[in-house]
Amino acid sequence: MGSTIAGPFCGRLFADFGAEVIKIEPREGDGVRSAGKRYRGKSLYAASILRNKKLISVDLRHAKGQELVRRLVPQCDVVIENFRPGGLEKWGLGYADLSRLRPDLVMVRISGFGQTGPYSARPGYGIICEAASGLRHLTGDPDRPPARVAVALTDYITGLYAAFGAVMALLHRNRTGEGQYVDAALAEGAFSFIEPHIPAFDKLGEIANRAGSGIAGSVPNNLYATADGQFVHIQAAQNTVFRRFAPAIGRPELSADERFINAIARGRHQQELDDIVAEWAGKHTLADIRKALDAVDVPAMGINNVADIFLDPHFRERGMLAEVPDDDLGAVTLTGVVPKLSRTPGHIRKSGGRVGQDTRSVLKQLGLSAAELQALEAEGVVYCDSGSAAA
Repeated sequence: MGSTIAGPFCGRLFADFGAEVIKIEPREGDGVRSAGKRYRGKSLYAASILRNKKLISVDLRHAKGQELVRRLVPQCDVVIENFRPGGLEKWGLGYADLSRLRPDLVMVRISGFGQTGPYSARPGYGIICEAASGLRHLTGDPDRPPARVAVALTDYITGLYAAFGAVMALLHRNRTGEGQYVDAALAEGAFSFIEPHIPAFDKLGEIANRAGSGIAGSVPNNLYATADGQFVHIQAAQNTVFRRFAPAIGRPELSADERFINAIARGRHQQELDDIVAEWAGKHTLADIRKALDAVDVPAMGINNVADIFLDPHFRERGMLAEVPDDDLGAVTLTGVVPKLSRTPGHIRKSGGRVGQDTRSVLKQLGLSAAELQALEAEGVVYCDSGSAAA
């Protein structure tokens, strides 16, 4: 019952590794279907994030729709939802209600600010909670307003935490038979990613700020312009790597220079060293820089866009460009499964389909007859797909 990004992504992770995931949507479809690009009337975002799932359409605001959920829950190990705290309780679908139907149920509750606390009742989209978390303050260049990553970063962070929490809860259930709920807050997921800056403020009073393409105290670890108008990110901040890096750029004396002799010293003279590296990079093409640094095992990479990745043999060999069957498009390329498991790898069986395409088959498993389904559809309680390609 999770909508838009964090909830569907959490469910997608389970679906990728073989779980039977039943996605409940309203008749108009999940909000994710209106995000991103469309092709031949189909949401390409939904084709990815709803992949491998059974898609049913149930009106949760209708009492009969709520009853269908109550009939589904006893057959489910995990329920994922991201309504505002208290929303499901109004319908008798909160954790206390559903755990009576299945005492060992694991319920994943994703919200903006958590199930408790003074902000819990606030609406919380990922980017709003990212602003609250401190992560947004650290994104971008120091002389410009805070930027944002052009994906729903905080939703994905929290979806990962939610799935991790669900797995931990299932492990506990396997040992004890006890169910529980997982409280995954968008603001807290993003906040956890600014980990190094919390004790620094506590003990030093230091407020971390945006650092652009670099990172404070780690140098060289930045983006540098090349002679052919491109950019390369070089990470040679570790002592052993820097000792290989210095002679590779024709400056072997740098590794013995007191200003740069170790990582702490380099951090104190960050701008001086960055200027030296920038001057060197600006005299060479990206290809020549990669060749020189690859030869001495110094991490360096140009900035790939999506077109570059489609041409990259490594991504393709690793299965990260997965061509997946699609009912409406024939096939569509989606991001591959992460992580790779040696014995039980994930697999993408199909792309995300149409709203309500599995309503009949799923609800028939609950014992509903064709006549009962027809009556529920006539009342607007459920929607069963008629085969339209728009999704």
